[in-house]
Amino acid sequence: MITKNIAIETANQLLKIKAIKLNLENPYTWASGWKSPIYCDNRITLSYVPIRNFIRESLTNLIEFKYGKPDVIAGVATGAIAIGVLVAQELGVPFVYVRPEAKKHGRKNQIEGHLENGQNVVVVEDLISTGKSSINAVKALKEANVNVKGMVAIFTYSFDEAATNFEKENIELTTLSDYNLLLEEALSSNYITEKDLQTLQEWRKNPSTWSQ
Repeated sequence: MITKNIAIETANQLLKIKAIKLNLENPYTWASGWKSPIYCDNRITLSYVPIRNFIRESLTNLIEFKYGKPDVIAGVATGAIAIGVLVAQELGVPFVYVRPEAKKHGRKNQIEGHLENGQNVVVVEDLISTGKSSINAVKALKEANVNVKGMVAIFTYSFDEAATNFEKENIELTTLSDYNLLLEEALSSNYITEKDLQTLQEWRKNPSTWSQ
């Protein structure tokens, strides 16, 4: 179960190591083409042992609470491969990872690793934006005839579009922390100003058209 303390601690850890990047004057460009004044780089957590351990243990506890011990942990390439391996190691279960699409050469795999029909799988993500790449990974796993119990992630931007996408595909998602709580902690720690907060809140309402 995710408690408020875990959610707050996760947000504070991300802020502490500056995994949260702000650039209001020259917004970041996402792969989708969206312009964003904020960028969450959870891969930085891997370089800090105490924080890496905290995230590993928190995700592991969450999985065990919601689903019990799965047969396999699946990480979504590439951002969630490392943290997925750590969680699988903590649980003592096999690990696979899912590419955005099948390779064009070699064995032409989209899923790397060994899966068996009917296995119970929990998917690990590093962060959720619109959810499209995460849902794509779940679809690939289902096509491999395994039982996807749900998905866990470190952080979500809490877009309405993501909630709609996950609901439409009937995928249960649980994250350690979210955008609203992150902004609360960022403001209270002076990581952002009241003016920054207003901009960041406005962006999340309509991220696809915000820069226009």
